[in-house]
Amino acid sequence: MFVDRLIESVKAKKTPVVVGLDPRIEMIPDFIKEEAFRRKGNGVEGIAEAMYLFNKGIIDAVYDLIPAVKIQVAFYEAYGIEGFKAFFRTAEYAKSLGLIVIADVKRGDIQDVAKMYSKAYLQNPLFDAITVNPYMGEDSMVPYLEDVEKFGKGIFVLVKTSNKSSKDVQDIETKKGGYVYQEVAKMISRLSKMIIGKYGYSSIGAVVGATYPFEAKILREEMPRSYFLVPGYGAQGATAEDVVNCFDEEGYGAIINSSRALIYAYRSDFWKEAYSEYEYGQAAREEVILMTGMINNALVKRKYIAS
Repeated sequence: MFVDRLIESVKAKKTPVVVGLDPRIEMIPDFIKEEAFRRKGNGVEGIAEAMYLFNKGIIDAVYDLIPAVKIQVAFYEAYGIEGFKAFFRTAEYAKSLGLIVIADVKRGDIQDVAKMYSKAYLQNPLFDAITVNPYMGEDSMVPYLEDVEKFGKGIFVLVKTSNKSSKDVQDIETKKGGYVYQEVAKMISRLSKMIIGKYGYSSIGAVVGATYPFEAKILREEMPRSYFLVPGYGAQGATAEDVVNCFDEEGYGAIINSSRALIYAYRSDFWKEAYSEYEYGQAAREEVILMTGMINNALVKRKYIAS
């Protein structure tokens, strides 16, 4: 079962940190682009090759530290079929080193279409889990739920996203007295009971933004069986203290994604004096270690205060 494998990897690596592989060609080190363009030319094939080589370097540097990677498909779709090839090659390489692979695809459509999306990703052995948009209703999620159970995969359903304007829709008050995101959470809580692993968590998880710590506390109570995928740490402004409400009392229940702050750490003010572009992987590794320490310390502090 997906959620059991995820929890066991989190325990083994002693970190909830997930690295988001969102390569932007303008931020990839020049030496990688030069090599990729030499091999494939400076068109979309060369760009896709540079993205893959960059990702490979990040994975090589951090795979022993983290339980999973999250690959955001939009950064690859932008370059057509060659970009998709880099997307799948990245997933294949991450899997070869024992990492859990989350495809951040945010699919959501009517049931017949959802079946095809689910076939593309949840029935593909390269991917362990995907993100799903629930805003077309429960019936649009049925194909994913069926494949989660049949193939031992996982889904993370958008509940409260990290972007500032999420409130425009997700925080609309309902006739029942709560907010839209709470109604979605209730649906996920009900569905999560279908697939419970040995640690008490479900393979039907939720996306809960680190930028909304107050709402995260509410949602942790609303969805006690759902593992949270938490974006918004780092570049979007959320800190270790902001994510603690996503975890249960034992320090499990959430994985924290960071993309830009990790994979482009070599460009940051904090690391740029210590690491050159040739050492971008080492800078990412140090940032993962730092992020892990900060989150684990925040969890220990919370437990100490609570006791």
